[in-house]
Amino acid sequence: MLANVIAFQVGWFACVLGAALGWPLIGTAVALAIVAWHVRQARPARAELALILIAAAIGALFDSVLTALRWIVYPIGTLIPGTAPYWIVMLWMLFATTLNVSLSWLKHRLAVAIVFGAIGGPLAYLGGAKLGALELANRPAALLALALGWAILMPMLLAVASRYDGYAYRRVRTR
Repeated sequence: MLANVIAFQVGWFACVLGAALGWPLIGTAVALAIVAWHVRQARPARAELALILIAAAIGALFDSVLTALRWIVYPIGTLIPGTAPYWIVMLWMLFATTLNVSLSWLKHRLAVAIVFGAIGGPLAYLGGAKLGALELANRPAALLALALGWAILMPMLLAVASRYDGYAYRRVRTR
């Protein structure tokens, strides 16, 4: 579990600082290596990979809406104008690696998951903005959308993680 938390933090900082410093491919490569390592540890790996790809699709859509509304501006890494940059989609994939490991305790705590999402989601974006990776162009609207979005998406992602859990075997073995 500790390795999962540390790996997520390393990947998050690599992506955010990479984007802030104008090198988004480096951060994306670091995060991709972490995701690949995570999937390799899973049994079945296909389940965990499915979760990660679903989270990427959800995240790409969510962040693309906020980008299209011009509430969040990403100065680098956007392949298609008005959509989320590839490095932020990679962060969604990286976040998915925590759902069946370090955040698995949230799966049966719906109220806590909602609060966790409503607070943690916006804080992560604020951190990214303070480091220079993104701009909250319409700060009030962006923070409200992030809080509401993450309050909905966190329990949704945990439900998907329950369906596609490549780490359930480890929890059963250690009990």
